[in-house]
Amino acid sequence: MQMPFCSMLWDRSPAPPEDAITINGTVVVAKNFGLSAPGKSTTLRLFSGTQIDHGTRKGKLSTEAALRGGKKSKHGKTSTVTYHVTFVVEAEFGTPGAVAVKNGNRADQFFLRHVRLELAHDRSIHFECNSWVYPYKKTNSDRLFFINTSYLPSKTPEALLLLRDEELRSLRGNGRGERKDWERIYDYDYYNDLGNPDNPDHVRPVMGGTRMHPYPRRCRTGRPLSKTDEVTETRKHVINLDFYIPPDERFSPGKLAEVLTLGVQAVTHFVVPEMKTMIQGNNFKSIELLTRDLYTKPSQPPAADGEVMEQLKTSVPSKKTYKQVAKNVKDTPVKFPIPQVIQHDLEAWRSDEEFAREMLAGLNPVAIKRLQKFPPVSSGGKKSSITAQHVESQFADVTIEMAMRQNRLYILDHHDYLMPYLRRINTLGVCIYASRTLLFLKSDGTLKPVVIELSLPATDGGDGEISRIFLPASHGTDAHLWQLAKAHVSVNDSGYHQLISHWLFTHAAVEPFVIATKRQLSAMHPIHKLLEPHFKDTMQINTLARSILLNAGGILERTMYPGRYALEMSSAIYGDWRFTEQSLPNDLVRRGMASRDPAMPGGLSLHIEDYPYAVDGLDVWRAIDGWVRSYCAHFYHHDTDVEEDTELQAWWDDVRSVGHGDRQGDPACWLSLDSVDNLAETLSTLVWIASALHAAVNFGQYGYAGFPPNRPTRCRRFVPLPGSPEMTQLEADPDKFFLEMIPDRFTATLGLALIEVLSNHTSDEVYLGQRATSTWTDDGELLRLLDRFREELRRVEKRVTERNKDPRLNNRRGPVKVPYTLLFPDVAGTEKGLTGRGIPNSVSI
Repeated sequence: MQMPFCSMLWDRSPAPPEDAITINGTVVVAKNFGLSAPGKSTTLRLFSGTQIDHGTRKGKLSTEAALRGGKKSKHGKTSTVTYHVTFVVEAEFGTPGAVAVKNGNRADQFFLRHVRLELAHDRSIHFECNSWVYPYKKTNSDRLFFINTSYLPSKTPEALLLLRDEELRSLRGNGRGERKDWERIYDYDYYNDLGNPDNPDHVRPVMGGTRMHPYPRRCRTGRPLSKTDEVTETRKHVINLDFYIPPDERFSPGKLAEVLTLGVQAVTHFVVPEMKTMIQGNNFKSIELLTRDLYTKPSQPPAADGEVMEQLKTSVPSKKTYKQVAKNVKDTPVKFPIPQVIQHDLEAWRSDEEFAREMLAGLNPVAIKRLQKFPPVSSGGKKSSITAQHVESQFADVTIEMAMRQNRLYILDHHDYLMPYLRRINTLGVCIYASRTLLFLKSDGTLKPVVIELSLPATDGGDGEISRIFLPASHGTDAHLWQLAKAHVSVNDSGYHQLISHWLFTHAAVEPFVIATKRQLSAMHPIHKLLEPHFKDTMQINTLARSILLNAGGILERTMYPGRYALEMSSAIYGDWRFTEQSLPNDLVRRGMASRDPAMPGGLSLHIEDYPYAVDGLDVWRAIDGWVRSYCAHFYHHDTDVEEDTELQAWWDDVRSVGHGDRQGDPACWLSLDSVDNLAETLSTLVWIASALHAAVNFGQYGYAGFPPNRPTRCRRFVPLPGSPEMTQLEADPDKFFLEMIPDRFTATLGLALIEVLSNHTSDEVYLGQRATSTWTDDGELLRLLDRFREELRRVEKRVTERNKDPRLNNRRGPVKVPYTLLFPDVAGTEKGLTGRGIPNSVSI
């Protein structure tokens, strides 16, 4: 049970003091679907931030004040109701420092946006709330909010110290009991909710807490953490909105309706191809027919699937939300938009140049590495079967040694992490290789793929490998084999992108930071205020992902090649994850894509100058780093200030020893928070992951993978062997063989429906450099620093636009003529829908 830290602080009806003065204020509440308004039964009291009640050792209290009026209003795009309130305080009350809100409703919660007080001499005080307030009957406590002034723990006014400490202890809870909707408790758990022990096909191991399956922690949403239970939480519905999520982490009602609409439309998109599968078969007959089937608006759009809508009706929080979703679905035509990759040319995606360019500017530009040893060697010491003869014939007068010395050889390596899983994966009805792709940097700045190695485990059950080598070709059977080999590489890269680059390295990696921040950093702590916008909606989207995408038999297992081994494979990769390597400069150096160079801007020299992700990303990184460092310097003047910040050190310990506890044994994984510089580096890295890195690997999904042949997610056939019946089929009809190798109509369309949802910018997106309100702080210097950050991001936007117009930069658009805009910040916040541009603050979808 949540600690009722405000429940017994005062007599509710004390007589006003003789020398009383009044403080007038306004209270703004969001207008919510199907919920009762606060009404007169809701009351507020003020705590002084400067004068102590020596009986309680907390700030003095005002008399209880009820809400008056209730006028419809608008705050940004949000419909609100504004109330008035008058507090009576004694003359020596001092300056208010906190407000306690008691929701007197019998059943309904309300979303409190802010409270504003008008003091004498034209001075006002603002309480930025943005939180649900549940009925006192349920919580047995009042909801406390602090003023929007930031205080380090040691600088906190004495009148607020005990309140600050009590609220943090309340948020941590006691680790016992099953969560209730109204509790604001942040606790850790393993990924123990993905399987179903009642279904033998859906049994899955617990992720996290063991050496065999290390993983980041998630927020506990049910019973207390347990190592022994295979599954500790159950699902009531297919569309599951019943998991506990701390109230402040939930979608706004408007965003919930919008996300549900996208989800229902995705399933509805799926109805037409499913019907066509029954009539026409499960294979696309040609690329032209695939395009026509997927992207042509049906003459009679189908109604949303009835079973889905019934499931939705029993899962959403209110009838009004359901009606809004049903209306949105009905009003929107069912049609997949044409993805950017084929808007200008239906064949350009096939080219070698585009295949290589997408490793630098596509939806997964974070996997390519510079080749530093030839031939490539696996972690177990086995050498690749690629030889100098395979490669040097394509270099003209350049030897391998020269190419490596000149930083001109690169590799997309999907070999080592896959080999231990291939035997099991290939029993699931798919045909998957482990791959290595070598690329050569040409004089025009583009990459040329020069060899692909596809490997399988030896058939004798030992640790040997069977490898095949494929070389570029433009005519005949060799050209068809080369195209199939590239498709297998794309399948590997698609799985790595979705499971690792996207899910593990952004969504899963960030959630422990969200939990630790709420558990250990007071809302008054400056670092809490810095990080808060970068955690918006992350916990709810992760919960939905566990319920629909990552769960046993979920969409990810049905569309991506690792199937039931997806999370196990990502766990193995997490075992080598290091937070210190997640900043963009450190990541580029680790992958050999850049070198340290004090003479260069930012101290970094790129080995591929036209590397759009890195070039734009470094501009964004420097802007983020400049903002974070100036913010930290405003509060921490000496390294000892960081070391002596008790809340900050508790936060960092929580992240390392619990949230990412499976990685605490690697000293290179974390910086020590013993200096202002290390603090700034840590926070810049976290902001980068939650904003720019996520944008780079998420919002381009539909643009590139929306055309399944360009980014297939699994293969149904191996590359034919010489003299085999399959080779005869390939030679007779190469396109038919290709389409029978990549995902079938059913799987491709289900995957397409998923990435359409993931690639959308929702209407309430808050972008990098923005804040939901201008009243998040009362510190004028911080507001000026934020303005400076925004101005720098606008300069980044201008440089991105100029680069995309530069004809010398071949990797900015490529044969498909898709400009690289995934790291265009969009400070104005105008981008909505499938735009492929804009950097939201947080991992919010």
